[in-house]
Amino acid sequence: MRLRTTSTDFARGALFGAAGLLLPVVFHALHLGQIFMPMYLPLVALGFFVSPRTAGATGLIVPLLSGALTGMPPFYPPIAPIMGVEIGCMAMTIAWMSVRRPSFPILAVLIPVLLAGRGVNYGLTYACGLMMDLPAGFLAGLSFFAGWPGLLLIAVVVPTLVRIMAPPRGIAAEIPPTE
Repeated sequence: MRLRTTSTDFARGALFGAAGLLLPVVFHALHLGQIFMPMYLPLVALGFFVSPRTAGATGLIVPLLSGALTGMPPFYPPIAPIMGVEIGCMAMTIAWMSVRRPSFPILAVLIPVLLAGRGVNYGLTYACGLMMDLPAGFLAGLSFFAGWPGLLLIAVVVPTLVRIMAPPRGIAAEIPPTE
């Protein structure tokens, strides 16, 4: 991992972004979209594979693009912008942590970021509820707790995906293979 963006980052961002657009369509067809947060899955995983800039930008853009193309998440109430900020922050933080502390265990990076992301979602939903004269505490609480099955799914799937796809992390990555 590095801080500079490469063409590989753009390719991975496009691949994971496309998955972030397509997975919700499948999950919503099965009426599982709000429970399992399928857009989060590839976009959070992306943070382990690209630079922070690419991860943050992809995480911000995909929910907005999905809202514009498919109507989910909706722009009113402003769920798409809230998700964009939340996912963008989460993906960028994961990428930043992967650069700064490559030897940290995957779950030691993922779990705090997921919890912080839910906190960002709660705060933004609460603020939007206040601005729209809606019951802000109820909406924010509902949004906060509705996504827990999705967080559990992410906590199981993302580390497995990272272990399968990523090169060795930490000290093992610095040791060249012997021939």
